[in-house]
Amino acid sequence: MFEDIISFENLCAAWREFVRGKKLKKDVAEFSLNLSGNLFALHEDLENKSYEHGAYQAFGISDPKPRKIHKAMVRDRVLHHAIYRVLYPCFDRKFIYDIYSCRDTKGTHRAVRRFEHFSRKVSKNNTRTCWVLKCDVRKFFASIDQTTLMQILARHISDQDVLWLLRRVIGSFESNPGKGLPLGNLTSQLLVNIYMNEFDQYAKHVLRAKYYVRYADDFLFLSDDKGTLEGLLPSISGYLGKELKLSLHPRKVSIRTWASGVDFLGWVSFPDHKVLRPATKRRMLKRIAQNPKESTINSYLGMLRHGNAKELESTAKKIYNKSRFVAPGFI
Repeated sequence: MFEDIISFENLCAAWREFVRGKKLKKDVAEFSLNLSGNLFALHEDLENKSYEHGAYQAFGISDPKPRKIHKAMVRDRVLHHAIYRVLYPCFDRKFIYDIYSCRDTKGTHRAVRRFEHFSRKVSKNNTRTCWVLKCDVRKFFASIDQTTLMQILARHISDQDVLWLLRRVIGSFESNPGKGLPLGNLTSQLLVNIYMNEFDQYAKHVLRAKYYVRYADDFLFLSDDKGTLEGLLPSISGYLGKELKLSLHPRKVSIRTWASGVDFLGWVSFPDHKVLRPATKRRMLKRIAQNPKESTINSYLGMLRHGNAKELESTAKKIYNKSRFVAPGFI
């Protein structure tokens, strides 16, 4: 597996994937000036075990809450793609079906549709009450315990050279001593799914949760009995704390009925419709006004068509037209 990751062919393929949409970035353009030499030097450092991960550049975003992104050097990001290309297919087949973050053919819209499918099954097509336990892990990426993560990886990977390389990548960043994964790394997306796969397996095979959906650190359990969900909470919290060194966000744990509306991944879902979360709606309209590009409005219109948002589509178009100084009806 290590040879597959560090092969010059895989590094070249990783570069082609990494560079899409980034060719005009200054650091990417500089790296590409001596592309073959840079990739070959990276290959040699990996082969000789002299590779050291570089430093990160930190910057903040608000999407919607403030987050700090850590961007690695181009050389390291190409390696992240090379690792991901080899490890993703190996691990993806180990994951349970209902994990929707950072997986091919999955995503937020499919996660919401799966939740709605489960809600209809539990409620017998809305003839019974469907209760939903919604949980969120507190400071998810920053709380990943690196020692625990390496122990999990060692249970799945026998190639010691691959573990050496992953230790280099994981140890290149800390939010606190021995803790954290950087939000900006492609490898982090896979590693957190590998980490949370331990909980997914526990949820399905120990807790026997028939209706369970997870997207990153947001996850739901569904049942027609509120007491069953209340009974799960101590086990969920206990397993996350003891085995994964994680804790639930105290203000983001709730048990409510589907009929009263469940806020999941930007949408508030009800039995007969779903609407955009108010905060998501405000952020969308603000971005359209501030960045009135055709690509922006088309992206949001595509998103809105996944819910009941005809009136909001009309409002978005009006704001776009006004911001672009184009007569209404342009779209």
